[in-house]
Amino acid sequence: MSYNVVSLFSGAMGLDLGIEKAGFNIKVCVEKDKKAAQTIRTNTSIPVIEDDITNVSSEKILTTAGLESGQVTMVIGGPPCQAFSTAGRQKGLSDFRGNLIIQYLRVVSEIRPRYFILENVRGLLSAKINSIPAEYSEYADITAIKGSVIHFLISEFKKLGYTLSYALLNSANYGVPEKRERVIIIGHMGERVPLPTPTHSENGDFNTQKWITLGETIRDLEKNNNLQYIPLRPKSIPFLELLKEGENWRQLPPDKAKEALGKAYYLGGGKTGFLRRLSYSEPSPTLVTSPTMPATLLCHPNQLRPLSIEEYSRIQQFPDDWKFVGNLTSVYRQIGNAVPVGLGYAVGRQIMRHIQGLTSPKEEITNKIPYSRYSQAIDNDLMRLFETKATYNNRNNKSKSH
Repeated sequence: MSYNVVSLFSGAMGLDLGIEKAGFNIKVCVEKDKKAAQTIRTNTSIPVIEDDITNVSSEKILTTAGLESGQVTMVIGGPPCQAFSTAGRQKGLSDFRGNLIIQYLRVVSEIRPRYFILENVRGLLSAKINSIPAEYSEYADITAIKGSVIHFLISEFKKLGYTLSYALLNSANYGVPEKRERVIIIGHMGERVPLPTPTHSENGDFNTQKWITLGETIRDLEKNNNLQYIPLRPKSIPFLELLKEGENWRQLPPDKAKEALGKAYYLGGGKTGFLRRLSYSEPSPTLVTSPTMPATLLCHPNQLRPLSIEEYSRIQQFPDDWKFVGNLTSVYRQIGNAVPVGLGYAVGRQIMRHIQGLTSPKEEITNKIPYSRYSQAIDNDLMRLFETKATYNNRNNKSKSH
């Protein structure tokens, strides 16, 4: 049997490769970035619709895939997430019509796959709707509440007949050499799909394997004299020369730390990304789209350079022969924006197990490994928190009106 998948916002295909590894068939990719689309074409024979999804009808997606709506097992994708980024202004759905997560909802509502996977950043869980069109007036009272975006999405998917499971998942818990946390929403036109049980943990507790480290992943690449990378910023080099593996600006003498960070020295927060040398003995931090930026520096553990393109690719678990199209800036962006292949595989494998009748709700009950470092980042907990906030908000509004 062919398990057909429509891929939206495909990028360099990190999620797609994991899904394919789990036994599914990607039948079409929708990707507007020219270089990412070329990357897909260079490595696969999958048809690509190279266009902004707001211009792409579901009919065109199905025609290009050679499918009818009833033949689509799953829709997958991670809509670009600047509006929900905790590093940005978290505009939420203020640009409602143009928001790509709404386009994802549109395609799912029109194609009606049996399953879907929606991936996004942690900020999605706390994002506010902010503003909403008249046809969604039922949500008008909650637009300013943190978490209203995820509440809106879940409510709209439920109206379409989907049962949902979702959580913030740490990729390292699924065999990825990277502590990358992403929101994964699984929808099924039927009973709930249990969240995938972690296979790895920091210390190998509860019959799991230990996290895969950066050293295990990239050490053999150091023999390669042709690694590609963007040079470090000249200002950071004198300070990085003073730091050892696993250290950052905090290990500098106070006067050097103040000189290195400038005004940022007096800002709040941990600032652990400043002047950061990575550690071989831990998984990589989340790969960013540029490893030389001051606040998110990803410096090699013992060489005076950032992580290379080849190391980025290995950490995100792309095959070593996967060819990325574009200049270094574009390739860093493609890899940094990707879902790790191993996380895609873990979620895809769980859905395949569900199709085959091999899952059980007991999997979640007996799981003792936290899905991520954040508490209350699982569907039921999040909904309870949101409902509490919404009730409080309604009471407040009523008391003010009297």
